Amino acid sequence: MLDPIPAGATAGPDLSRSRGALSEAIRVGLVSVFVLACLGLPASAASKCQALWWERNSYYKDAGYCFQTDRAIEAFGNKGCRYRNQADVPLSASVRDRIAEIRALEKAAGCD
Repeated sequence: MLDPIPAGATAGPDLSRSRGALSEAIRVGLVSVFVLACLGLPASAASKCQALWWERNSYYKDAGYCFQTDRAIEAFGNKGCRYRNQADVPLSASVRDRIAEIRALEKAAGCD
């Protein structure tokens, strides 16, 4: 039998720390590949929209955005956030371009 996980410990690696250690280009590329893989599967429109929403908001979370909606706060939390206005969030041009691309995909897919 396996030993129980001690209180306060996690069952796996802390991916938020690993993700933070990746360079921006790699992170953008990996997330984009993941979303494209999701979009290539015969999945429902809702799951496609969810994947796009998750990717888009992950960029904001990583950059310190303070989420306003219950959905985003529940999914990402606001611990360590620093920016209440999306326009103030320091994002590179490549990330802003990817966010614009995601928004266009969300619109084309009829996402909320």
